Amino acid sequence: MPNTARWAATLTLTATAVCAPLAGAAVAAPAPVASGLYAPSALVLTMGHGDTAAAVTPERAVTLTCAPTASGTHPAAPEACVELRAVGGDFDALAVQGGVKCTKKYDPVVVTVEGVWRGQRVAYERTFANECVKSAYGATVFAF
Repeated sequence: MPNTARWAATLTLTATAVCAPLAGAAVAAPAPVASGLYAPSALVLTMGHGDTAAAVTPERAVTLTCAPTASGTHPAAPEACVELRAVGGDFDALAVQGGVKCTKKYDPVVVTVEGVWRGQRVAYERTFANECVKSAYGATVFAF
């Protein structure tokens, strides 16, 4: 069999194998994808010194996954997930630790959070007066 005929036969067989299932009069709808047992919760938290995230180069970044189990590079992932679950993922609702005394020195620190919390996209940015004030919000979420 000449090379041209061999290539034509190969292409014909390949096209038939790929397109034959699609040639029917009625194409079956794909089966619905089974949903997971939990909504995903995976976040990336960054921190840098400056007034806004747009003007800051991140100095530290950690990952935090809260579903199905707490994990990631966050130094206290299980505790941070417990805190976030307690406030329904609302970073503004994180409580300030009592008894923490911070200086009034202005050395702004910007924290950003991006990712997914219980299946919903999250984009959060907050500027704290200094690193001490940042660490006082939530016992562990911003402590990285």
